[in-house]
Order: sequence, then structure tokens, then C-alpha cells
Amino acid sequence: METFKYHMPGALDEAVSLMESAGENALYIAGGTDVMVRIKEGWARPDALISLNRIKELNALELDSDSGELRIGSRTTHRALETSAMIQSRFPIIHDAVSNIGSVQVRNVGTMGGNVANAAPSADGAVPLLALDARVEIHGAGGARQVGIADFFVGPGQTVLKKSDILTRFVIPKKEPASAGAYAKFSRRAAMELPIVGTGVLLALEEDGVTCKKARICLGVAAPTPMRAKKAEAFLTGKAVDEAALGKAGEIAAAESKVRDSARGRAWHRREIIRVNVRRMGLKCLERIA
Repeated sequence: METFKYHMPGALDEAVSLMESAGENALYIAGGTDVMVRIKEGWARPDALISLNRIKELNALELDSDSGELRIGSRTTHRALETSAMIQSRFPIIHDAVSNIGSVQVRNVGTMGGNVANAAPSADGAVPLLALDARVEIHGAGGARQVGIADFFVGPGQTVLKKSDILTRFVIPKKEPASAGAYAKFSRRAAMELPIVGTGVLLALEEDGVTCKKARICLGVAAPTPMRAKKAEAFLTGKAVDEAALGKAGEIAAAESKVRDSARGRAWHRREIIRVNVRRMGLKCLERIA
């Protein structure tokens, strides 16, 4: 039987200090839905686990009444986001994504921070954060710093996090007027399944209610890291948004993607899913704006 030390610090600096002194073979743990699988499968053999569950500030989920910023603590569970009336009404793209992660049991313990820090190309939680221009707040031995979500991912399973760094929260800018987002997970079944492709679209309209002021078209499992289809975004910006324009944007995004063949899907099929779902999610954005 594998044995390890289990630490439960009550503050960020204490957790960082423990990690600094624990050596290379130690891991942080929060929900544990990824870490415990790695241990059970023999992929990780830690000498120590450092729990983040007593650090209360990591649980915060709040909408700042002055700045309009949304702050999501890294220990906020998928279920807490799924059942939040504020998330459902103001940030439905997040609700779309988290409500299809695993099962209810998994969502009750799995955290947004863990989902993103794991840096799997298939992470559902990363795509809406990319669409919302989120910033990632990190606390480490050198103090606190922020990095844009687009710069957080380095490669599959790789991020800018250093050994003792803790992802503390996500900060999402104030929601723009006449804007909405939507996310679609395409998989072989509705639950307990990784996406073959994840597609997130966010649109903001000018005062005329027709012209695209801002577009975000974000894809999961379409590249080594979650990606923005910037050519497709540029195509939509400044144009009247209708089904035809969204269809063309879907074609551009599909061509722009870096999909590949894998055991869960062929590259041509992934491109077709992107083409169709960019249009579908764009239309859902327009419905939500209206």
C-alpha cells in the first residue's frame, strides 16, 4: 500500500511553504478527482499531499458590485457554478460547460481550478474562461501575480504554474452590454464522457443590435491547448451577425483549428463539428442577447 504524508494548511503562504519544503515528490490536492485517479493508477506516487480545502478564500464566488468583475475561487466546485442563479443568468456559457462535466457526484467535489490547472486539451471549463477573457490569479513563493488565461497554458498538461504555485482564482471582466455566450460539448454520450470537441462562442453587439462589436470563438480538443479561432473572430467583427455570417465563421474556425485523429474522433469529423457548432452557438448567443 502506498503511504504519504497529508498536510492541511489554513493559509496560502503556509501551503506554499509546505510545498517548498516537501521536495519534488509532493502534490496539492483539492477536489481530488484527478489527483486520486493518478495515484490509484500508479501515474503519481507522492510522498506528501498538501490539501487546499481549509483555505477559505479559495471558495469565493462573487460578482463585484462596483467593478462588475466576476471572481471565481479555484476551489469553487462545478456544482456550485451549475446551481448559481447568478452564473445561469449573467454567464450562461459557464453554466453550459460545467453542467456537462462528469456526473453530479463528480461535480460536487471537482473544482474549477483543478479542471483548468490539469491543462487537459479536453477540459470543458477552460473554453468559457477563454471566451470571457479571464485572468488567472496565482500565489507562489514570490507573492501574487496574474496571467491571462490564453497565456496560462503552455502545452498538453503544462501551464505556467511553478512547483509551489497555487491557482487562487479566476477574474472575469465586467459583462459588456448586449452580449452573451454559449458552449457546446460534443461527445458520444451526454454524461461521464470527455468532449470530442468543445465549442464556445461569445458575441457582443453594437447599439444597433445587429453589428458585431466583439466576437470570441474558442475551441477545446482542437489544438494542444484551448484555442481562439482569431481569423473567424475577425471575420465577424464589424459585420451584421446573422445565420449566414455565423455559418461562414464556422467554416473559417474549422479550417483554422489544429484538430488531429485520435481514438475518440477523426480530424475531419472534428472540423465538421466545429463548422456546425460555431453557427449553432452563435445563434444561441443571439437568442440570449434578445
